Amino acid sequence: MTKALNSHLSAQKRCICLNFRQIRQAKTIQVVDNQRMNSVFTAEKDILGMREAGRLASEVIDHVAPHVQAGITTGQLDRICHEYMRDIQKTIPAPLNYQPPGYPPFPASICTSVNDVICHGIPGDKELKSGDVVNLDITVITPDGYYGDTSRMFMVGEVSVMAKRLTQITFECMWLGIAQVKPGASLGDIGHVIQTHAEKAGYSVVREYCGHGIGKVFHQDPQILHYGKPGTGEKLEAGMTFTIEPMINAGKRDIRTMPDQWTVKTKDRSLSAQWEHTLLVTASGVEVLTWSEGSNPPPDCVKGLSFRPTASV
Repeated sequence: MTKALNSHLSAQKRCICLNFRQIRQAKTIQVVDNQRMNSVFTAEKDILGMREAGRLASEVIDHVAPHVQAGITTGQLDRICHEYMRDIQKTIPAPLNYQPPGYPPFPASICTSVNDVICHGIPGDKELKSGDVVNLDITVITPDGYYGDTSRMFMVGEVSVMAKRLTQITFECMWLGIAQVKPGASLGDIGHVIQTHAEKAGYSVVREYCGHGIGKVFHQDPQILHYGKPGTGEKLEAGMTFTIEPMINAGKRDIRTMPDQWTVKTKDRSLSAQWEHTLLVTASGVEVLTWSEGSNPPPDCVKGLSFRPTASV
């Protein structure tokens, strides 16, 4: 789940986003935002807790994936995910009732962003049709209080060549960013490779929203920009957990926010795509916490990258 950039970053306004349809459930109390806290875990129990959160988040997408087809509504997809989290996993859908200051509570359990929706699309009565592309964004809270956050793109029926290419380039952008993650690397290294790959393909990078630190708080430092200069920004250290989740537009990067205050679309109505994984910085590189057997395999541009669990961090 993306977050908006903080006001201390130039030209960006402060807000945090998500999206949903109301489902009856006991309201959960969450720490909405903690920008001055980094999630750097050194205890084995915390590493195991984050691995469990990542596994469960990815498991929800694996479960709903066969249902993403023409004729189903985004609200039905939300219901399928909600019931699986509540009844099978015993997890809490983090977006549900999530309420940043000054915003209404999110009314659903997942985000469903279709076609020109960049992020935080609210599930509802919209039926998917052949040719649509849709991002499903899932965040779970485990019984022990750890957050796992991931999203995938789905193509419904036969989609356009443009949609296929945008989806693939965005997927490559995410993985190229992941490949930069290791102790001593800088946040600017991640943003630079993502921006370079997207713009080389003729696309633009959304700048108002970014990846984020995650752990026992939904959104926290560091902010993971999907653009930047190599060698700049905070240095990574073993034990950090955060998301990389580039939002790439086929047209210009400008955005527009809908009256519901959460749904964010491309201003020029061009297609947008997004992929997301939650990551752990290990002693030797990176571990993708939200990887599962149902995940799309890494692209050839990062062939040989080691990203599965190692003996220690």
